Amino acid sequence: MVTDQRGRWRSLVVAVVLAVSTMYAVVERAAPPVIATDPAPTAAGTPLRISYGDTPDNVGDLYLPADGSDGPYPVVVLIHGGGWSQNRTMTQFAPMSKSLAEHGVAVWNIEYRRINGSGGWPGTLTDVGDAVNALATVVQQHCGGRLDLRRVHVAGHSAGGQLAAWVAGQHTLVSNVPAAHPMPRILSATLMAAVLDLELAATSGRDAFVRNLLGGLPDEVPDRYQMASPIAHLPVGVHITALHGDKDRVVAPEQSRRYIAAATRAGIPANLRILPGTGHAEFTDIASPAWAAAQQTILDNVVNLH
Repeated sequence: MVTDQRGRWRSLVVAVVLAVSTMYAVVERAAPPVIATDPAPTAAGTPLRISYGDTPDNVGDLYLPADGSDGPYPVVVLIHGGGWSQNRTMTQFAPMSKSLAEHGVAVWNIEYRRINGSGGWPGTLTDVGDAVNALATVVQQHCGGRLDLRRVHVAGHSAGGQLAAWVAGQHTLVSNVPAAHPMPRILSATLMAAVLDLELAATSGRDAFVRNLLGGLPDEVPDRYQMASPIAHLPVGVHITALHGDKDRVVAPEQSRRYIAAATRAGIPANLRILPGTGHAEFTDIASPAWAAAQQTILDNVVNLH
C-alpha cells in the first residue's frame, strides 16, 4: 500500500518533471519497511532518525515537542541550503529544528541527494517530494500517529528555499489524488533567501550551482529549467512568505521580489519581507535577527492557517 501511494505521486511528478527528458529514467524505490506504530523512546530534544528511501542521503530527523501529549502536532518540514551541494547537510538546521519543536510543532528536518554526490537532476527534486510524502507513511508510523497531516508547512533557505517552493507547487497538482494514506496538506511556504527563478540565477546571476544542478545552461536544457523553477509552478492555495536580506550578495533579492510579484498576480496570498542590513548566511544562525524573523513567520503560519 505504501508503494502504491509513492508510485501515484512519483508518476505524476515525474510526468511534470521528466516528460521532456527521455534520456533519464526514474527507478521506483522500494518502500521502507513498515514499522510498529509505537514511537521509539528518545530523550527530550533528541530527534528520531528515519529513512524515507534507499540511499544514505534519504533520511530525516523528526523532532517532537516534549510536552508529553499524543498530539496531533502541526508539522514543519525544514530544507537546508548550500547550493544543492554535498558540502552542506541537514545539521545546518538542527538548532532551528529543536527551537521550533520547543514551540509545540513537530519538525521534519530532511536530507536529500546533492550534487558532487549522487544527486542532481532529477533526483535532488524527487527526493524532497518523497521526504514530504513520507510524513504519511514511515514518519507517521515512527511517531505513533502524532502528526497532523492536514497542517504541514515547508521552509527552506537558499537552495533549500527553491526545493521548498518547488515541492509546494508540485503538491498542489496531486493533493486530490486518491491514495492509501492521506497526502500531506501543505498550508504555507517560508522561503529564506531562496533561488526561485532558476533561469535568472543562471544567466543574470551567473549562478554555477544552478548549472550544476540541472546539467547545463537554460539554452542547453531549457525544459529542465522550466520544470525545476518555482516561479513557473506557483503553489496555488499555499500561503507564501519570502524573506530576503537587502545585503545578500549570494542570491539577489530580485529573486524574491519577482516570485512574490508573480504569486500576487496569480491571486496567491504572498508576502515579501526585505530585511535591512541582512546578508545571505544569517538565516542559518539561530541567534540572528534573520532567523528570529523566519521562525516567527513559521509559527504565525502554524497558528493562523488551518
